[in-house]
Amino acid sequence: MPLENNITITKISPEPWEFPDVNGFSTAQISPERVTKALFSESVEAKIWRVAARALRSSNPPVLYPEYTDERGNYVYRTLDFWTSGFFPGSMYLLLERSIRYNRKMSLRKPVDEIRPHALQLEHLCRWWTANLHQNALKRDTHDVGFMIAPWAMKAWELKRDPAAFSTLVMAAHSLASRFNTVTQCLRSWDTCITNRYQFTDSSLDFLVIIDNMLNLDLLFWAAKETSNSALYDIALAHARTTQKHHIRKDNSTFHVVNVDTETGDVKARFTNQGYSDDSCWARGQAWGILGFMQTFHWTRDLSFLSIAKDLADYFIAHLPADGVPYWDFNAPVTESCPRDTSAAMIAACGMLLIYKELSDTQEAKHYLHQSIKLVNSVVGMFLGHETLQFETRRLVSQVPVYPDGCIHEQTGDGFDILQVVHDIGTTPKACETILGGATINNYEFAPRRWSNHGLVYADYYFLLFGNMILEMGLESSIV
Repeated sequence: MPLENNITITKISPEPWEFPDVNGFSTAQISPERVTKALFSESVEAKIWRVAARALRSSNPPVLYPEYTDERGNYVYRTLDFWTSGFFPGSMYLLLERSIRYNRKMSLRKPVDEIRPHALQLEHLCRWWTANLHQNALKRDTHDVGFMIAPWAMKAWELKRDPAAFSTLVMAAHSLASRFNTVTQCLRSWDTCITNRYQFTDSSLDFLVIIDNMLNLDLLFWAAKETSNSALYDIALAHARTTQKHHIRKDNSTFHVVNVDTETGDVKARFTNQGYSDDSCWARGQAWGILGFMQTFHWTRDLSFLSIAKDLADYFIAHLPADGVPYWDFNAPVTESCPRDTSAAMIAACGMLLIYKELSDTQEAKHYLHQSIKLVNSVVGMFLGHETLQFETRRLVSQVPVYPDGCIHEQTGDGFDILQVVHDIGTTPKACETILGGATINNYEFAPRRWSNHGLVYADYYFLLFGNMILEMGLESSIV
């Protein structure tokens, strides 16, 4: 069905952006122009490069991958089979995409004397950091294989036509599909789940499905198209429809976890694993829903998925605090110590930008574009690191002997420079290793461990992805 059949198209004239003062935080202090400056700044790229380049000192590619920052701002690492391993390499591939696809746009934005890594240097780092990740495509014990593979392997295929990345993507899709159950009509998310309140340890008795799993469907849809495999498409579509049925409340908030009966397909229980309570709305779960349903709409063109994504986005927007950065759970009691979640903000912003893209030149489209920019504006204003990093070159070898053709004697020529990251003059010498702060992995009361108020690798990934989406849509100039 054509999109226009159910949507009223109203073309409008551009209106100025307005960012009112709220609760002592002036969102006007960060204009859309400054948002784009933050998204594409040298400092943002330098932060990723500084962490990534350290791995070149090792004789072997990495087996540990950044996840979150400690109290000193340093990354804490996870093993390569942890679910977040794909996000840091994915961030590097987003920078490579800027260098390849959007090089002219990026060149126009930077000062003449600004230095950025060469595309070949970025490509080498990308391949170095992903050399050990291909093996994750064989994992059939988790739905997270999509998160582990897709952020970097899809770009490796799109940008460089890397055959190993293609094979890894297809293999990962089949590993994910192996978790589909024909009775429950969805993919199993977790085999086990243990908190200080409940535990599920027997996968024959419980079939746990989390809202996060919507983000892994993109891998199935992609592989279905690339390999003409309708079975993968059908699995992804069935999972999306089951999630639509079981995870969405009447008020358009979302449940985090649903336990489905494998004999009847009925819901046994709905509860949370990372939110405030079973009946609350965990902010990142809501954001996963927005982006996941929009990705599903992209592949299926089923208007019900667009509709639910808009409903989830409207709930997200309506429940933001006055300063615009979501608390970790929309129903958690708000106190001075109540943590935020910038990862939820950035995931939701990406989803809203996709809504804008699909609605095209309409009043409704403009609304979601404005909301996505305002959301990023608030995150930048409150949680973008204040330190500024920049690239500079340092002469490694001052001069080298040169013997030009036709000369009698050797001459000397300029030596070799190396690229390094330094702090801009007047900024904090100790920089947090993530681009953003203010993220929350898990603040659930009964979680075995609680993390909040830190940097987080996938908050940065979706921050960079948002910037690349802006470039892809040609919005980098029109929103300022």
